[in-house]
Amino acid sequence: MSRKTKIVTVAALAAATTFTIASAEISGANARQGDDTRILQPQLTDETVPVFVSEEVVQPLSETVEQPDTVTTEAAPKASSLRQLVADISASETLSREMECLAGAIYFESRGEPLAGQLAVAQVVINRAESRVFPSSYCGVVHQRAQFSFVKNGRMPRIRRGSVAWKKARKIARIAHEGMWESEAADSLYFHAKYVRPNWSRKKTARATINTHIFYR
Repeated sequence: MSRKTKIVTVAALAAATTFTIASAEISGANARQGDDTRILQPQLTDETVPVFVSEEVVQPLSETVEQPDTVTTEAAPKASSLRQLVADISASETLSREMECLAGAIYFESRGEPLAGQLAVAQVVINRAESRVFPSSYCGVVHQRAQFSFVKNGRMPRIRRGSVAWKKARKIARIAHEGMWESEAADSLYFHAKYVRPNWSRKKTARATINTHIFYR
């Protein structure tokens, strides 16, 4: 809201007469109420590895970008293999929400896969977040409807945080996020298990096959 007031004063020789012309201009501001984003409580689940079911995105989802706040001063060690790198680096037990989503995707989608397969899953999530046709954050990508089968009603199941699989998932998430090791998935945006053949795969270009997963651009 803005107001403008103009005062014009006319002085006469005999007497002073004041004329005031006031004008007020009021404009309303648009109030935008953002989405009610809630951090949902995890649900208890068993340790079975769910099946990834990915469908093509019909419409891109717009989302406010929440940057992962995993700044570390630790230099990446030199390693001759991904296995050695995973063994040598550390990963914080307390993750930002974004890194929790990335590590969660690795944990639920590929904890039974070799390290290269876990890194490839992480790379797909990162590639999607950096593309223009998917949500622009890790959590947006992971929680997008009908993309990851382990997400039920917008919720990620409970993670067994004391497990070796979760420790590896945190490390792989850091390696992928910080670009410490090149993934065989390259620029892939999709993947599925070898024992299923979704219709969309016929229109995509296969980039890599790692154990039980095929990755596509």
